[in-house]
Amino acid sequence: MAENKTKETAASVDAYLAAIKDEERRKDCTALTKLMAKATKHPPRMWGSSIVGFGSYHYRYESGREGDMCLVGFSSRKGDISLYGLSSAPGHGELIPKLGKHRAGKSCLYIRKLSDVDLEVLEKLVADASAEKKHQHR
Repeated sequence: MAENKTKETAASVDAYLAAIKDEERRKDCTALTKLMAKATKHPPRMWGSSIVGFGSYHYRYESGREGDMCLVGFSSRKGDISLYGLSSAPGHGELIPKLGKHRAGKSCLYIRKLSDVDLEVLEKLVADASAEKKHQHR
């Protein structure tokens, strides 16, 4: 069975954020770090080399594959900021349309900048998704 490549590391979140070249993106990711830490009540940790994650849970699939992953997280990608784990928020189907300008992927949301989204809606999605995953994976 292949090992999960995305694991919590001891790498510095501050160093990751400081290395983001675009100033506006760096400020957005720093603000997103604070928002997610507040909403999840977990400090930021690096997962792999490029995901800032909050909290963790253990999963096990019917196939036998298992591992650990952050409850929610984000990554600064080339064109967008990827937001992970928010689709597990109860009522996300009603909240996502209120979020603002974004694109939805298979398991993540993509935003260009924080000013494109409603931060209260984003914080609710983060808090609710985090709480739901903690509840599901006790």
